[in-house]
Amino acid sequence: MNVGVNGYEAVVPRFGYDRKSGLPIRVGSAEFAFRLLNEFAKDKSNSFITYLPKEPTSDMPKETQNFKYSVFKSKKLWTMIGLSQKLLSDKKNLDVFFSPTHYLPLTTPVPSAVSILDVSYLKYPQLFNKRDLYQLRFWGGWSVKKAKKILTISNSSKDGIIEAYGVSPEKVTVVYPGISPKEEIKNMEELTKKYNIKGKYILFVGTLQPRKNIERLIEAFSKIFDKDLTLIIIGKKGWMFEEILDAPKRFGVSEKVKFLDSVMDDELPGFYKNAEFFILPSLYEGFGLPVLEAMQYGCPVITSSVSSLPEAGGDAVLYVDPEDTFDIKSKMEKLLKDQKLREELIKKGYQQVKKFSWDKTAKDTIKVLESIAR
Repeated sequence: MNVGVNGYEAVVPRFGYDRKSGLPIRVGSAEFAFRLLNEFAKDKSNSFITYLPKEPTSDMPKETQNFKYSVFKSKKLWTMIGLSQKLLSDKKNLDVFFSPTHYLPLTTPVPSAVSILDVSYLKYPQLFNKRDLYQLRFWGGWSVKKAKKILTISNSSKDGIIEAYGVSPEKVTVVYPGISPKEEIKNMEELTKKYNIKGKYILFVGTLQPRKNIERLIEAFSKIFDKDLTLIIIGKKGWMFEEILDAPKRFGVSEKVKFLDSVMDDELPGFYKNAEFFILPSLYEGFGLPVLEAMQYGCPVITSSVSSLPEAGGDAVLYVDPEDTFDIKSKMEKLLKDQKLREELIKKGYQQVKKFSWDKTAKDTIKVLESIAR
């Protein structure tokens, strides 16, 4: 099977490049695309052409006999128009086309599949800026209807796609994302000195945007009376983040909340390992990979009981109502005090992460592509 892949988001980062490594900062669909490409490069049974608007970055897989890059520029919209033209010229060499990043080109001369990670833009349109919302609604909706198959990352997202777009359940396949290999934990003494961290801390990791419910988390944290406890929020500024940054001042905890937007990927394991617990009180998630990342490093987890998060967390996390500040505060206090519960969640977390791997994600994706290849 000859597969064409849209690799755009793997090399064009929405949040720019890391200042130290120079590599793209990948979150969400960009990370999803990057991890799948790495697995596709290992496959010996099929051939892959990955289309890019610029040369692959140094951390992307090297070309092999079965894995090639096609790099080209387009004066007009790269995916919609430029990639359409490129696929038309390459159609004799392709059996199927796959876009792991929400959008299909205007024209796909071979059967196509698209990954729609979630439909949060339909459930919470007020939490998105107008440009992104328009693109997700109309281009994303058009891609859903055009694709032969839709891949998504949770049953919650599958139900949302079926409800929103009226497609048949048979058209949508759930392919769970993987968890990246465990990395070496850096010296925490160096990290605490570098980022000026003192004492115990609670950890949040994610893009600063309204859907992550960070304002309510800060409000709940402000009600916990522990002068030695800090809330560390690691993540890049997404959209509508101004009120999030202002929240510590509004709730009287400016000195106890620390925003870090320059943490390196290889530093994150240290933050997870040494946190009192990790918390992700999102209003909606397509899946919630940071939940599994925290478990991987023996960090207890609190997360929301909504959308796909119970699929990621299983019985290994403490769940909260994300719209109930008192519940968030109470569960945080419980996990701070109950050592037996902490140990139980850590133990269950190690078992939960074993269920997810990028190797399995790629193999399940290839099965879907084989089912529609001409």
